[in-house]
Amino acid sequence: LAEKMHEFVPIARTIIGLKNLKIITFGPRPQDFFACNAPIKGLYELGVEIEENSELDLLVSYKEHAGDERIPAVCADMAAEMGEGSYYPELNERMAQFELTLLDWAEAHKGSKKYVAFADKCWPAFPSQFGFEPCYVNSRLASRGIPVSCEVDIYGALSEYIGMCVSGDTVTLLDINNSVPQYIYDEDIKGKYDYKLTDTFMGFHCGNTPECKLCDSRAVKYQLIQHRLLEPQGSEPDFTRGTLEGDIAASPITFYRLQCDSEGVLRSYIAQGEVLDVPTRSFGGIGVFAIPEMGRFYRHVLIQKRYPTTGRWPSLTLASICMRCSSSWAWRTSPITSPRACPIPRRIPGTKHDCPTPREILGTKQQYWTNLLLIEGKRTNHIKFRLHY
Repeated sequence: LAEKMHEFVPIARTIIGLKNLKIITFGPRPQDFFACNAPIKGLYELGVEIEENSELDLLVSYKEHAGDERIPAVCADMAAEMGEGSYYPELNERMAQFELTLLDWAEAHKGSKKYVAFADKCWPAFPSQFGFEPCYVNSRLASRGIPVSCEVDIYGALSEYIGMCVSGDTVTLLDINNSVPQYIYDEDIKGKYDYKLTDTFMGFHCGNTPECKLCDSRAVKYQLIQHRLLEPQGSEPDFTRGTLEGDIAASPITFYRLQCDSEGVLRSYIAQGEVLDVPTRSFGGIGVFAIPEMGRFYRHVLIQKRYPTTGRWPSLTLASICMRCSSSWAWRTSPITSPRACPIPRRIPGTKHDCPTPREILGTKQQYWTNLLLIEGKRTNHIKFRLHY
């Protein structure tokens, strides 16, 4: 009984935490990113409060914090965290001012709620007006249990918060950015890890991953793409500095996102895998990820089910707990659970790919319940647990 109670603690912590959460946003949600522009109806169903503000509100508050007496102490903390040679000393004061702005806003605006997460617009206007990129500050708040998602990704911030509640650790929010180049697979993965090329991919974001989740070579740098787009050609980086960059440290991971679809229905996906100890040879906060049968998961879950390809990544294997949390939210309106398992949602024309029986899957492919599991909560009929391999 004590073991069962211990297993229930992170579930209870997550559900109670959501009831006490307020998400604060700055800036309009991007039109072309469904991940960021999804209906917010699901937040109200979860009991999560939301406060939407303009970037101008944030800029005004930031300017009011100029000369704050707490800034030197924050600068010293940043310098101690990063170490000599791994940050821009002249940039720390601006970033410290911004960090205090967010912390003060959270305290002043959380109202009856106990916890806060942010979803902020970070480009293209932000760097030129504030004088830096907010990524490093975002990573510092995330390491303290205050998720800050980029691009006003409300459900990204929510998923980060859920990951923190479940794991008791900090998490990061990354895009499934690109496939692993063949030469990297041949040199560093093939023969060393039991993964196919299609099981691997690059997880990337500009630089919001907490310092504690990166390799020792991490440093505050500049956003390469925005430097090309926003600053004069051939110039040294100026206001595009402020990203925390480095390879993500090797560890087991759970890939999870809770998202509201275009019909206002809360859905989530879960997959388990690991960050490989493989140099990325790239920029940003980035890692080489591997999930068994990721190619099929990407096709039949993320693409076919129209999920955003942005998820949160706790450095622990927590698929079963995430599954139980997500199903408890669906239970709010779905009193019947109907498990089904099928390797391919639709039969491929011209083939004879039949679905195995549940006994065959559970008897010989048990590991896939924790590797590739899609949870899809349907308010109008029942919850379906689908297995893809």
